[in-house]
Amino acid sequence: MVVLAASIISKSGKPLVSRQYMEMSRIRIEGLLAAFPKLVGIGKQHTYIETENVRYVYQPMEGLYLLLITNKGSNILEDLDTLRLLSKILPEFAPSLDEEAVDEVAFDLVFAFDEVISLGHKENITIAQVRQNCEMESHEEKLHKMIIQSKINDTKDVMKKRAIEIKKSKVDQKKSFMPSMSGFGSGPKSPSSMAAEMEPAPKYSRPEPPPPSKVSARGPSKGMQLGKAKKGANILESMAKEGEVVELEGPSTGSGPATTSIVNLSAEPVSLVVEEKLTVELNKEGGLEHLEVQGTMSLVVNNSEDAFISVALTAGTNKAFQFKTHPNIDKTTYSSSNILSLKDPSRPFPTGSELGILKWRMQSKDESLVPITINCWPSVSGGQSYVNIEYESTSAFDLQNIDGDWRFDSKRSALIWSIDLIDDTNRAGSMEFVVPATDSELFFPVEVGFTSTKTFCEMAVESVTNINREAPIKYGYKKGTCGCSPNF
Repeated sequence: MVVLAASIISKSGKPLVSRQYMEMSRIRIEGLLAAFPKLVGIGKQHTYIETENVRYVYQPMEGLYLLLITNKGSNILEDLDTLRLLSKILPEFAPSLDEEAVDEVAFDLVFAFDEVISLGHKENITIAQVRQNCEMESHEEKLHKMIIQSKINDTKDVMKKRAIEIKKSKVDQKKSFMPSMSGFGSGPKSPSSMAAEMEPAPKYSRPEPPPPSKVSARGPSKGMQLGKAKKGANILESMAKEGEVVELEGPSTGSGPATTSIVNLSAEPVSLVVEEKLTVELNKEGGLEHLEVQGTMSLVVNNSEDAFISVALTAGTNKAFQFKTHPNIDKTTYSSSNILSLKDPSRPFPTGSELGILKWRMQSKDESLVPITINCWPSVSGGQSYVNIEYESTSAFDLQNIDGDWRFDSKRSALIWSIDLIDDTNRAGSMEFVVPATDSELFFPVEVGFTSTKTFCEMAVESVTNINREAPIKYGYKKGTCGCSPNF
């Protein structure tokens, strides 16, 4: 057999796909395809038509004709077998069998026809083999796609680097602002009045605070800290140019306000310390996000003679608290009598080292439990940013080491406002400072640290008894709370 062409045409004779396997001019194949619809008889069941020169072997497929053009000397049975194989391949590539679907996969159909017919003769091949051969990867094509994808990835990397550079330049521009203090204490003051009060010092040192109502030295200063470590030496230089007194070097304090031990252990035979740590997170609008209290009662026995003891406690309701004793403490005695003693009375408490004998924890969403609230109001006017910070403390706690004096920490690039005591004389206060116009987000978060001699958990030591002599012994007892609010 010799197949001259394999074609797909519409019922009206429009050629959609045609593949020639013998040398043939375009005019001749177009003429043969155009003559075919006129030769097809209506209602006839024949699958071939012969003319003087060629034979048409065809099969209707919905609105199309699948057509083989052969010479008259070809084997009609082989032609029909070839036609049958092509009719099974066509739906594999164009399931809908319409003109639009055939147009979309025209080249795929030509490749599939070439797998079935070679130089006008049918190949011994199956549909699965045709599909597999058509889907085989081309090394050149794959290499070309890899090169294109590599160029795309390189372009994305360049864009990311450029975006980082632009973002960094914007941050550097924002870093150029200089905090110029304009007032602090129990009420806001105008920039002009504060400029008259604060004079440049002859050397770098900490500025003298204004006369507060109550100031006393109570250990290392902690306090509210404004802003993250996003500014550098340019802030310090700007402050020096305007005559502000700053500290060139400050102690390394890590990511948040330092919280040291509240009290030192006493020299009594037995010392008991109750220490609570309060962690609070508030949003910018002042709403409470998280409040957690963690407390510990620690025991230190200074004399081995007084190591066989029991500790009697008095406790309030403490409904929201969860308590946990040391594994060696008798839980039954504590639950029934609020007495802390060892499970084995013959064993002494360790001497000379601190031992945590009771822990508790409390979480709440009650905003009334927050001992101090902070409002930070940055606003831009006339090319400058005016920042007002206000605090308000509840009467339930007297807070120490919190706010009033200010300094600029160059290592942390943070403005630190600290005072020794907040009590009934200064439950509320504010501070105002002016810097060149900048993004308000740079003034957050505001970090607050404080200490207090009161605790949230209603817990006290009633007595300490020597279980061998069955007699009370002297003891030292101190308690307090450390507050840390890292995200106001």
